[in-house]
Amino acid sequence: MSHDSPPHPIFLLPAPEAPSREMDKDLLADIVGWDVRNWSRAVEFWDRAVDWDKVHNCLELGGRQGGLSLWMALKGKDVVCSDLEDTEATARPHHAKYDLPGAVRYQDIDAATIPYENHFDVVAFKSILGGIGRHGNKPLQQAAIDQIRRALKPGGKLLFAENLVASPFHRVVRERFVRWGRAWRYVTIEEMQEFLRDFSRCELCTTGVLGAFGRTERQRRVLSAVDRGGLNQITPQSWRYIVYGIAEK
Repeated sequence: MSHDSPPHPIFLLPAPEAPSREMDKDLLADIVGWDVRNWSRAVEFWDRAVDWDKVHNCLELGGRQGGLSLWMALKGKDVVCSDLEDTEATARPHHAKYDLPGAVRYQDIDAATIPYENHFDVVAFKSILGGIGRHGNKPLQQAAIDQIRRALKPGGKLLFAENLVASPFHRVVRERFVRWGRAWRYVTIEEMQEFLRDFSRCELCTTGVLGAFGRTERQRRVLSAVDRGGLNQITPQSWRYIVYGIAEK
């Protein structure tokens, strides 16, 4: 696919502070997985911004335990829950705790070669591009986004939440203390905008400064409360470690 045409509108929005509704904390933890308070900003945003009555079939990429599949199936949607390998063995026990009104099907899918075209109303992912682009492979990150766009129906929406490069301090901590920190290719806000340029419309938000430094979920919850209590508003966008939003085909 050519990326030489002028980009379509991409809006970098201030992160909303108020959730649309309170969600059960245990359920939210099962959906988001880790650093729940900061990453749940994406779920809150998607809940408000998508007309879910018009959504019927969905795909989650890089699902691991299938948290986003759980969330969409609880809305009564038909969902393909996918990861690179062992998807069903990993995700089904997580989903079995809930009485799901929507149907979940499990499929091993490489995000860079998605075997669907013009098929889904929604494709969702959380924190997969860094691993896809490991060892500096930016073209593969772009290829995954292109494959997602191909898999969406016209008017379909990509719901994304991804790790950003963030501040120099974040980078140092990752390289020293995160097992995959040197291999992963974290993206910048500008790169995320570049990856999404072929979508007709895109809205991005950023969040999180201190939350990433917690060693336990309790510590991350305390630090993310500082982020949401005002630190997000007084720090540069480039210091945030999460970008999330919606891109429409």
